[in-house]
This record gives sequence, C-alpha cells and structure tokens, in this order.
Amino acid sequence: MEKSLFKITIFIASFFWISSCSKDQIVDPQTSSYNQAQVTQQISNLPTETISEAEKSGLLYMREEEKLAKDVYVTLYKKWNLNVFNNISSSEETHTSAVLSLLQKYNIPDPVVNNAVGVFENVTLQKLYTDLVTQGSVSLLEGVKVGATIEDLDIKDLEEYLKDVDNQDITYVYQNLTKGSRNHLRSFYSQVLAQNGTYAAQFITQSEFDAIVNSARETGSW
Repeated sequence: MEKSLFKITIFIASFFWISSCSKDQIVDPQTSSYNQAQVTQQISNLPTETISEAEKSGLLYMREEEKLAKDVYVTLYKKWNLNVFNNISSSEETHTSAVLSLLQKYNIPDPVVNNAVGVFENVTLQKLYTDLVTQGSVSLLEGVKVGATIEDLDIKDLEEYLKDVDNQDITYVYQNLTKGSRNHLRSFYSQVLAQNGTYAAQFITQSEFDAIVNSARETGSW
C-alpha cells in the first residue's frame, strides 16, 4: 500500500512538473545529449576525403552563420529574458563547434578569429547580425519572428550546401544541423503563435515550412 501511494505521489508530481514547463523552456534534445569530444571523434572516424572548393566555402560560411544565430539569440535573451533564446543559443554553440571540428580536420583556417558576440569576418553576416538584432529589439513578437527567420534561412542554406557535398563527415554534420534547425523553427514558430503573431516562410518553400511546424519535434542525438 505504501509503495502504491509513493508511486502515485511521484506520478502526480511529475505530471505537474511537466505541465509547468512552458514551451520556451524546451531544450533541443541534440543539445542535451551533445558531447563535443564524442562528435569530434565521430567526425575523425569518418574518412578524410578530398575537399572541394564548394565544400570548403560552405564550411567557412556555416561556421559563421551558426555563430550568428547564437549571437543574435544571446543578445535577444538579454533584451527579452525569454528562455527560448537562451536554450537555443546553447544549441547553436554546439552547431558552430561541430563545424569547427571539420575545419580543424581539413586544416582550414577558422574565420572566427574574434569570438566576441556580434563580430564576423563575413561582411554579409556582419550586416545581417545588425539588422536582425535591430528588428528583434522592437518587440518580443519581432524577436521570436527573427528566431524563425534565422532558422528558416539556416535550413535553406544547409539544404543548398548538402547538394554540393559528398564527403561523409560534412554530410553527417550538415544533416544534424538541419535537424536541429527544424526543431528550432518549431520552437520559435510556437512562440510567434503565443504572441498572436504570424510568420510565413521567407527562404524555404511554404509547403516545407508547413510540413516542419505541423510535425513533431525530432529526437535523437548526434
């Protein structure tokens, strides 16, 4: 009898704990199970293949584009104190670190020479950071719409780069980054709706966007 009561108590406590967790507190399952050393080892275990100029330029850009996502979310978290920005900025740190592991494997100089928030070598990304932070600082709704915009763009860029990739290790990283970005898009879109806002796809197709936000979060670690 005592064991039964204990189980019931644990069940009720767990139920209310889960119910009390707001959507903006969801942590990307990739981040919670991410281990930089293990990912680096997995990348190292995959074949070192000849890297094309397209693959190289893609890695250089994605290293900074993932940093841009992290930096924007760090900045907007300070502005709005909404956990979704803090949680996903941690995930973006794992993303940019994974790309760094590839750069190191292929002896490609890292474009992130200054890891300060909001500093980029790529002038396009530098301007984009400024524009997105400006937009996202207008209101909380605009902030979460900026989050959706970044993930929308990230998915499009990763899908485009994957077309030019045949190296197994780069494919492995890009596919995981794309999965993470789909989860991030789901999270930000739910926050847009919570703010009584709307968001339409700007970079991927609307049909792809609808398929992502109307499907369950993807699980599984690196």
